[in-house]
Amino acid sequence: MMAIKPKILIIEDDSDIADLEKDFLETSGFDIVIENDGISGAERALKDNFALILLDLMLPGKDGMSICREVRAKIDIPILMVTAHTGDVEKVRGLGLGADDYITKPFSLAELVARVKSHIARYQRLTQNADKKTDAIDLGWLKINPETRRIFFNEKEISATNKEYELLYFLVRNADIVFSKEQLYNKIWGEDMYGDMKTVAVHLNHLRNKIEKDPSNPLHIQTVWGAGYRFMI
Repeated sequence: MMAIKPKILIIEDDSDIADLEKDFLETSGFDIVIENDGISGAERALKDNFALILLDLMLPGKDGMSICREVRAKIDIPILMVTAHTGDVEKVRGLGLGADDYITKPFSLAELVARVKSHIARYQRLTQNADKKTDAIDLGWLKINPETRRIFFNEKEISATNKEYELLYFLVRNADIVFSKEQLYNKIWGEDMYGDMKTVAVHLNHLRNKIEKDPSNPLHIQTVWGAGYRFMI
């Protein structure tokens, strides 16, 4: 029986770039669908069953940020955002809206394939392990239910992206232990990823805004200067 190829949605208005990505990813064993504008891309993302979305930031009709927000609110699949911006602001916004990672143009096609494979494999591992019993966390003010992947701060549920959830759960489970930025990146994003270590700090800042009374002076998600980060109960 022939194995089913993972299907990837490319939302990219530059047809030359989209076709190049398509050819390289198909050669690597993926089934590719291309949409060239934001409106049709968002509709397709919510209609079909994809293993990953490769989402350009600048699109006609509907921009990538809006699509990311819309898709993340309804379905849970890896979103790899493609941006021509080199500044941190757009990257931070994208991660905050639920993108799992970003890649900046120009990029090597080999790196693109490596990122795509890693995100799909990691998502599949998480899905396969979803039914395994893991310990719930109850600190009174903070509760984490790993079976439902829900987080409660002072009895109120807070929204969190997949990576924010994984990062918080890992830190709380290993409270008081200092982890370097590289260790956290390897643990949450995967050792075979090729990404920007700033991603870790961005996600930690988002978490501080959600669970710290004073995010500018955090009591729980602490920075240990020159060493990394730790969670203090």
